[in-house]
Amino acid sequence: MSIDCKATVHIGDVSRGGLSRGAHRACDPDLGLKEKDVPCGIVDEESGQFHITFGSAYKTSDCIVDALEAWWTAWDTSEQVAMTRRQIKMANGPESRGRRTQFLHRLVAFCDTIGKPMQLLY
Repeated sequence: MSIDCKATVHIGDVSRGGLSRGAHRACDPDLGLKEKDVPCGIVDEESGQFHITFGSAYKTSDCIVDALEAWWTAWDTSEQVAMTRRQIKMANGPESRGRRTQFLHRLVAFCDTIGKPMQLLY
């Protein structure tokens, strides 16, 4: 599977330059909107299934592992039992690199909780 988080997006009636496609009206993004989310997507490359989680913080190691936990709980119990190992393709960014202590700590705790090994591919 492949995991990637993207840049923070503002939530609300905003779009580029205060304009939107079609007849919809949007506010100018410079009006001080505070609400924002971070999209983190997980793609199962074998089945083509896509799972997206929105976090309300910044793109961090916790955000990535929180997305993995949400992805896991979305699976049926029979599918969880049948899974033996997962390989995770991800960018070697500052929040998820192999030397990032917080990321590795959270990922190991997650693997211990579900009882399944995960292999990181950078």
